[in-house]
Amino acid sequence: MSLFRSARFPALLLLIAAVLGLILANTPASSAAFAVKDAHLGIPGVFELSVGHWIQDGLLAIFFFVAAVELRDELTNGQLASWRRAVQPAIAAAGGVVVPIAVYLAIANSGDVAAGWPIPTATDIAFALGVLAVFGRGLPPAVRVFLLALAILDDIVGILFIAVLFTSDVDFGMLLLAIALLVVFALCSRLLDTRARGVAIVGLVLSAIGTWYAVYESGVHATIAGVALGLVMAQRPALRTRHAIEPWVNGLVLPLFALSAALVIIPSVAPSELSPAFWGVLLALPLGKLIGISLAGALAQRLFRQPGVAPLAAGDLLAAGALGGIGFTVSLLLSELAFASDALVRDEATLGVLGGSAISLVLAGILVSWRAWHHRRAAPATAAIPTP
Repeated sequence: MSLFRSARFPALLLLIAAVLGLILANTPASSAAFAVKDAHLGIPGVFELSVGHWIQDGLLAIFFFVAAVELRDELTNGQLASWRRAVQPAIAAAGGVVVPIAVYLAIANSGDVAAGWPIPTATDIAFALGVLAVFGRGLPPAVRVFLLALAILDDIVGILFIAVLFTSDVDFGMLLLAIALLVVFALCSRLLDTRARGVAIVGLVLSAIGTWYAVYESGVHATIAGVALGLVMAQRPALRTRHAIEPWVNGLVLPLFALSAALVIIPSVAPSELSPAFWGVLLALPLGKLIGISLAGALAQRLFRQPGVAPLAAGDLLAAGALGGIGFTVSLLLSELAFASDALVRDEATLGVLGGSAISLVLAGILVSWRAWHHRRAAPATAAIPTP
């Protein structure tokens, strides 16, 4: 299981799953692959979802639970625990959201395709840290800390977009039921270290499933249930739970989602005939993130300089900006949601996510390798300077 906790292997697995999805969708195996994705599972006549929706709405809620637990830990004990530590990555994250939106809307600003503006705002933590682990030997720890805080803040923005923009016809009765079950879940999590542990575990499982179902039926996107559960669970058991299920999230949940989302038929058309949504996402992820994060990060360091902490060099900020352009998981989900009613544009936006993330991955690999080489070369010279 330790392999699935590493930074490198889960990122490689995600990439393989996405490539496999594209291959399956564009070979004679496509009909079988789509038949599996569209097959319905559940209790007939009571509650059924397609396999694709079970993955997107069900399994992905587990990923968002893990992300929420990590987010809360960072906000209470980690790099975001004080405003002094959070302000620089927060401003960089804001730049990494605003500039990609501007780039997207500059290309796709008319008609229904404009609705895809949230897609290029996300950063895939697993993928970005995986690239950093592969190519970043010798980088100062401050770069990883900055990127982690930046990506977590990006996740907050993505979660807010999902909760606010893709919620319609809210059933407030179901929403109140979800809140009540969340309270039960929170209380049960605080009984895990008592003599009522057995009852608490049963209560946790039932209230978690009930919360997910109530959120789904309320009209709010079901992944928000995972976020809510991760935020209200008592911290110690939440961290233990995250540790226990992290290998399953990295090794099963995310690759299954990547494979399912990448089941896209590549259109046999000239580039000029592709939707503006494709071009908007393709350029906004690598270009918008690189410019937005690096410029906003440099501005933040100038405005909020921390005493005794060396600022990141311009090259390190560029590397972080390129890593931020690897959107993948949340961007794929946002493309599914933004164009849920238009399968053709959705598929082209998904191709834009895959293409833009691939460009960012290559660019990040080059920049991170360069910066790592620079820091490794500078380290012996620094060590050779005699101490007065």
